[in-house]
Amino acid sequence: MNSEIQLIVGLGNPGTKYEQTRHNAGFWFLDQLAAKNNVSFKSEKRYFGDYCNAILGGKEVKLLKPMTFMNRSGQGVAALANFFKIPVENILVAHDELDFPAGKIRLKKGGGHGGHNGLRDIIAQLGSKDFLRLRIGIDHPGSSDQVTGYVLGKPRTEDRIEIEKSIDSAIAIIEQLASGDIQKATQTLHR
Repeated sequence: MNSEIQLIVGLGNPGTKYEQTRHNAGFWFLDQLAAKNNVSFKSEKRYFGDYCNAILGGKEVKLLKPMTFMNRSGQGVAALANFFKIPVENILVAHDELDFPAGKIRLKKGGGHGGHNGLRDIIAQLGSKDFLRLRIGIDHPGSSDQVTGYVLGKPRTEDRIEIEKSIDSAIAIIEQLASGDIQKATQTLHR
């Protein structure tokens, strides 16, 4: 089985209102990845989002930021994956993770949606949960009834700094992921 990453999706909500919110950690990751690789996103209606290509590990990888709001993220992911015939196991989805403190970042293959509406829709649209996830820790507000306001709020400055550091760590292993060395990338990132 070829596990080279061919599509990287960053989850977030469109618009300046949400730009700096915790729920947009996936967008922050993709924006930094694009900037590091000197590529720019362009709006692509066919994929319901902002899209570009980057050369990572000597291979072309598609980058997508769905612009449909979080709970419809799967629409663009499915459209792009179907058009380019990208298997589910060759997709990486970067998203905010409540279960980790700010600054902790982990790779995970498959699993459920854990209440994350973006993941829930991607699983539904792809008909599979076997994609790779880059879980970017944003911390938890402490009570489940505070989650919505929390994820749609801005992190404290010190938390944002820790999140940015974790994103830098993930960008450092992205070429290993693109070339299919998921085990080595995971070991490096989880150190």
